[in-house]
Amino acid sequence: MIDIGANLINKSFRDDCDEVIQRAVISGVNKMIVTGTSVDVSEKAFEFTKQYEGVLYSTAGIHPHDAKTFSEESLNKLKELHSHKAVVAVGECGLDFNRDFSPRDIQEECFRQQVKLAVELKKPLFLHQRDAHGKFMKVLSDYDLSDVPVVVHCFTGTEPEAMDYLQAGYFIGITGWICDERRGFHIKEFVSKIPLDKLMIETDCPYLLPRNLRPKPKKGRNEPAFLGHIAAEVAQCYEMDVEEFKKATTKTACSFFALA
Repeated sequence: MIDIGANLINKSFRDDCDEVIQRAVISGVNKMIVTGTSVDVSEKAFEFTKQYEGVLYSTAGIHPHDAKTFSEESLNKLKELHSHKAVVAVGECGLDFNRDFSPRDIQEECFRQQVKLAVELKKPLFLHQRDAHGKFMKVLSDYDLSDVPVVVHCFTGTEPEAMDYLQAGYFIGITGWICDERRGFHIKEFVSKIPLDKLMIETDCPYLLPRNLRPKPKKGRNEPAFLGHIAAEVAQCYEMDVEEFKKATTKTACSFFALA
């Protein structure tokens, strides 16, 4: 399996990240993509990939929460990071009108500059969207993305939103949100409408620990080793053998990120 979204630079992994990666590999997660959410985190994510060549890859981008830090200098630093083979996607970037940690106009400009970068480099886009679907789709529609694979990671939206993404040719990332009976079960009703060649799975760890995971980890922290639980949950929605489901989503992720 491939965990396409793992926030391994998060401070919660500071003391035991090597053990976390070892547990993931033992559990069948043989590749993980470390999410970059700011210039600093993206730089650290890339440096970390050097310790686990062929197992860890990374993204480089600026999350909408950090859009207020965006500048010409930060864009140049992102360009430098994207010269490295282990950096496989532009992002995490996008729009978040739920928390508005950065002003919306600044979020949009930061997002647009990263979309332009992906077009220039012909690299995948690793995207975040929350409560901003209309504006998000408008921004993306302003660019020719024919050479740019797009994944809306950590999908938490509605069926119409998912269908909009598919109609545009985008990919969708599913997390343990689908295991949350309070807010994520609605995705189970339509997830099987997503073609397997457009679907990928991820933990978004340390966030979104599957609520129905047993036994629960003492720290309440999500980690890549739990990706198999998410795979099993989603495979049921497709009425598929879980091993076949894992193979299908792994194939999709390998193709999307151009992994060997």
